[in-house]
Amino acid sequence: MLCALNRLLSRQLALVGVLTFACAPLLPAQAKLTPAPRAPATATLLPLSENWRLDGDVPVHALLISLQGLANRGGPRLYLEYPANWQWEIVHPLVGFLERRHGVQFDRLGLNDADAALARFAGRAKGCVVWDKAVRSSLIVAFTIAGVEDLVVVSEDLLPLAEQHGLKPVVDLRSQFTGQNDESIYQWAYDHYFERCSRDYYVVLGGHAGAEMQPGIADFGVQQRAFFTDLSSNPQHPGELALLKLILSRQNPQSIVLGWHSYAKDTEGQHTTLVGNYGLIMEGLHNLPNVSFTSQIPLTADFKFTNNHSVGRDSKLTAENKVYVCAVATDSMGIGVWTKPGRGRIPYTWQVLMNWAWMNPPALQYFYEDKTPNDYFIGGLSGPGYMYPKAIPAEQFPALMAIGRRLMEQLDLRALEIMDYSEGNRHVGNTDLPEELVTRYYHEFPDVIGFINGYGSARTFDLRDSRPFLSYDYYLDVNRPVDDAAADLEELIQLNPQRPYFLLLHVRESNTVEKVATILDRITEPVEVVPLDVFLKLAADKKTYRTNFQQPSDPVDRNP
Repeated sequence: MLCALNRLLSRQLALVGVLTFACAPLLPAQAKLTPAPRAPATATLLPLSENWRLDGDVPVHALLISLQGLANRGGPRLYLEYPANWQWEIVHPLVGFLERRHGVQFDRLGLNDADAALARFAGRAKGCVVWDKAVRSSLIVAFTIAGVEDLVVVSEDLLPLAEQHGLKPVVDLRSQFTGQNDESIYQWAYDHYFERCSRDYYVVLGGHAGAEMQPGIADFGVQQRAFFTDLSSNPQHPGELALLKLILSRQNPQSIVLGWHSYAKDTEGQHTTLVGNYGLIMEGLHNLPNVSFTSQIPLTADFKFTNNHSVGRDSKLTAENKVYVCAVATDSMGIGVWTKPGRGRIPYTWQVLMNWAWMNPPALQYFYEDKTPNDYFIGGLSGPGYMYPKAIPAEQFPALMAIGRRLMEQLDLRALEIMDYSEGNRHVGNTDLPEELVTRYYHEFPDVIGFINGYGSARTFDLRDSRPFLSYDYYLDVNRPVDDAAADLEELIQLNPQRPYFLLLHVRESNTVEKVATILDRITEPVEVVPLDVFLKLAADKKTYRTNFQQPSDPVDRNP
């Protein structure tokens, strides 16, 4: 009865917090990490298998990931080599880069060798937390407990191995949650552990659901003592949503939400909108690996972020009466086609995850040093992380965008990409921005040379002080055949006969540069493919696009 009253009071206080949040002073920035003075001379590397099923190798992977989070407190010591088919594709190239540019010598252990890993790092744990293989969510709760109590995560069958290395059970979740739903499970975790968890990082360990789990970000969450759940942001799950709102309301302003929503519970639009409602910053990749390691690796002393600018910030270009195309790849360079054939063949624009400046410095250094003369970088999405600007309270917008400005300056980025799925997506509703919000972006980013908007095609266009605000005209789906995509672009060009025509093309991340180049080669009218900075300067010269913003009468869909 007392616990029930405490939960009711907590939720009532959370509602009061939501109402008064606008009056609270904002902190200057999100928590910063302190990298080591230099990369370590040696580190341990342990490869992981391709099996990510709960009834397969997830138990040993969970043990190793939690051990990694503890081992890397106070220094980068353990790097897990995820399989070659991992979504974050540069996990293997990054090993070679760390060896070559940062001087790290890796001592390689065997595949999934938890025994050897515990022999080296068990001393950094105080014991273990046992999760219940019959209750999937108990593993997510176990990651919270691991961080707070300095424990490794083990299943029942791995408990004897942990005990051989002196790690006794401190918390046992077997049978703790039998027959309970996720709302009750995470409420128990909240009641017992939330007060001791970080207010700078919260982990939503969603993404893959059911029998599969890919908790790549969990090492960083354990290291930072974050609270973990996969609570739903779907109004169809009111109990889970209420608890999630309480958690988000208690995080520090402009703090980080790591991970990704559950594919089985809610939508990307619902989740990202809710995070934005609280003025928080989302880094949305549940399987992003090794951040507990890479966040502590500084840039090499001889490196500076330098972009491939084709024109000066104040340059003026003259647009000819032709079709200009700019191809932009988003959704993170590390989960796309950076290492695939064709890169460098045509001018290509890549959206940078700007928070990697402090989360993943060596990965960004790898991209910047590996770029070809045809690779150009821009910032996104919508600010310092993945966020929907229409979802962010107006009074919290300036503080968030101030973080974005600092990151863009550090990373030598001069254009910002914006995306908003809070009222629709490329299929339904509306992805455009109202004039007032466009004005805010122009005000908050006075030094950028322009903005782009959308994911699928959108209709927000403007030009102020020779700085265009343009939307995508086309979305290249991964499964769209080359001939069909070429025919689509031919039709777009015919429907826009005025020249110059500025065709902004969004490339979904799994499309190769080779595919995009082949599509553009099949267009019958000559087109000029240019990087985004040139594209924006040309669009500033001849405004053949119509100024347009979202209107109050435009349709919306809040469940995109």
